[in-house]
Order: sequence, then structure tokens, then C-alpha cells
Amino acid sequence: MTEDIKLTSFAAGGGCACKIPAGQLESAVEGLIGKADPNVLVGLDDGDDAAAVKIQDGLAVISTADFFTPMLNDPYDWGRVAAANALSDVYAMGGTPVTAINLVGWPNEKLGLDVLREVLRGGMDVATEAGISVTGGHSITAPEPLYGMAATGIVAPEKIMCNDAAEPGLPITLTKPIGVGILNNKHKATGEVSQAAVDSMTTLNREAARAAVEAGVRAATDVTGFGLLGHLYKMCRASGIAAELDFSAVPTIDGAKKALAEGFIPGGSRRNLDWVRPHLETSLSEEELVLLADAQTSGGLLLIGEVPGYPVIGHTTERTGDAYIKA
Repeated sequence: MTEDIKLTSFAAGGGCACKIPAGQLESAVEGLIGKADPNVLVGLDDGDDAAAVKIQDGLAVISTADFFTPMLNDPYDWGRVAAANALSDVYAMGGTPVTAINLVGWPNEKLGLDVLREVLRGGMDVATEAGISVTGGHSITAPEPLYGMAATGIVAPEKIMCNDAAEPGLPITLTKPIGVGILNNKHKATGEVSQAAVDSMTTLNREAARAAVEAGVRAATDVTGFGLLGHLYKMCRASGIAAELDFSAVPTIDGAKKALAEGFIPGGSRRNLDWVRPHLETSLSEEELVLLADAQTSGGLLLIGEVPGYPVIGHTTERTGDAYIKA
């Protein structure tokens, strides 16, 4: 029975916390930026969420892929989270998804195909909610279970939101609370399920993206494995600006601060903080910084500009010193 399977025990990491550390990844891809196609509007240059390629006047295609190991024991919910997370890259660019294909790595000798079916059903249900079909996929045998999607979307080129378009003097908006990495770490250790975390991770960023585009936002990213601090740092660096965060205004998921105090800290969150720390000016405690650096899975959109209905957590500034972020 799938309810007896503890999926998180089959993976060393879980969700976006299993990402290759940001600093290591940047070293690996340094210089590997193809310039062959002049129609590429957004590529590898600034670490954006997806690629955008112009295919005709008034239309660009968004292409992205995202997969990870389980952060939840329930296979259906893991599938839902993975699909919402993959589609988030399209929404973060201001686009509309049109199709997705499954990406699967599966330890056949350890986990039955009935478990995989539940994962795929979860992904399909979220794709259906997004108004698209899952139109294929690819699978391999693997030592750890892996699931995600390659997603394709469309966007008007003039409405693309990206990392390098942030300007100083604007509010910073966050559309989901943070802390799911900490709660997922507690779930893996204790089996305790945070329904608030599951609900957050399975919520599509569709409405937030629509609101951002309508508000005229040009700079955005989604908050995933590199944490709020990491993704804000990447955006500031790409745009040549700085940012000031108001910690008291940053929303957190119910139970996250308690779980943090209990010591449930993902290794990815600590690595995120170590990566950003040299570019940070702060008076916050170490515990507060870990929360801001917490590795999110299927997190919200980080938007440069005020978007009605979502909290403002700080503002952008001119960069005048060594720090990119003040908190």
C-alpha cells in the first residue's frame, strides 16, 4: 500500500533543498552561455527561472525543466508539489503554460510502480488545474526516486519578467510565506505533516503572476532552493542594485519558527546562507538569517514592485557599498 511507504527515506535530500549549491553550480556553468540564436530573449546569462525565445512578432516561447527527490512521504502530494514547482518557472516569467512532459527517475527494485502511478496522478491533477495537458515524458531507473516536469509556456515579449530588470526605489513583494524547507525537514525526521506547508507548495503561482503582469512588474523570480536571500541576491546582482528587507514583514508558514527553534534546519538552507553572507549587511540573529535563507520548494514569486493583495517586505535601493542586501 502506498500509504505505508516513507518516500523521504529513499532520498538524501528532498525537494528544492537537494539542488546543487548555488556557488558550485555557478562555477560549473561559468562561460557556458550559447549565443547562436539572436531570438533568445532570456537565456543563461543571469540565472533566470526559464528561457524565453522569440518565435514571431508578439510571441515568445518559455522553456523550463525542474525535478527533485521527494520532500513528502505521500506520493500523490509529492507529484502535486513537483508539478506546481515546475510550472512556477513559467509563471515567474509572466507566461502562460501550454503543455508539460513528465521527468522520472525510479528505483524499480525498491518502490513499486503503484507508487509511481500516484506521483504521476498528482502531477497530472495540478497540470489539469493549470489548464494544460501532460503530453508525454521520459523515465529511467535511478537509485533515488526523482520526479518533475519540463514545461513549455508562451508570453508576449514586452511582458516578460526577468532577473535583470529590477530598478532602485521600488517595493519588494513576496506572494507566499517562507519556511516550507524547515517544515519539510521536520516531516522527514518525524513524519509529522504540515498541511499549511503542503497547501502552500501545491498552490499555483498563476494568480500572483497575473496580478504582477497587470501591475506592470518587470523584474521577478520564484523563491525556491536558494531561499529568499539567495534569489534576491541573484536578482540584485543581475540588475546592479541593492535591497533592504524588513524581516518583520516577511510572512512565514504556521509552525515554521517553532520547527526552526527545535533544530529542523535543512543543510541546503545553511549552504544558502553561507553563499549570501559575504554580500549581506545585517543585525539579525543567526536563526532569523537561516529562516530568510531557508530552501523553499514551490515557493512564491519575488516581485520588484507593489502588487495588490500581497505583502511588501522591503524595497530596492541604489548599490553604494559592498553589500547587495541589508536586513
